[in-house]
Amino acid sequence: MLADLVARGYLDDAAFAGHWVATRAARGYGPARLRAELVARGVARPLIDAALARDDADALERARAVARRRLPALQRADLARAAARLRDHLLRRGHAAAIVARVVRECLGARLDD
Repeated sequence: MLADLVARGYLDDAAFAGHWVATRAARGYGPARLRAELVARGVARPLIDAALARDDADALERARAVARRRLPALQRADLARAAARLRDHLLRRGHAAAIVARVVRECLGARLDD
């Protein structure tokens, strides 16, 4: 029965992984979090890698968008605390540490120089 569903295209882990990545990435989640969520749902690692590779080009811009949405809530905090909170928020969303460091510098760089 399971083989019949796969043959008919009703069960397709690759399509599920691609849809999951596209949907969750649009909400601001990074590749580390997406990978963990797909592993928890039992998707094979090669399928996860393929789905993430298709969506990898926009990781920096997605992290910037998440940071822009988060910044108004951080405006009243002092600079060090705002940077730490923004960094932690982006890391929890699953963005890579190098991207997080770059985005925090870009968003708070002018304030860091003061």
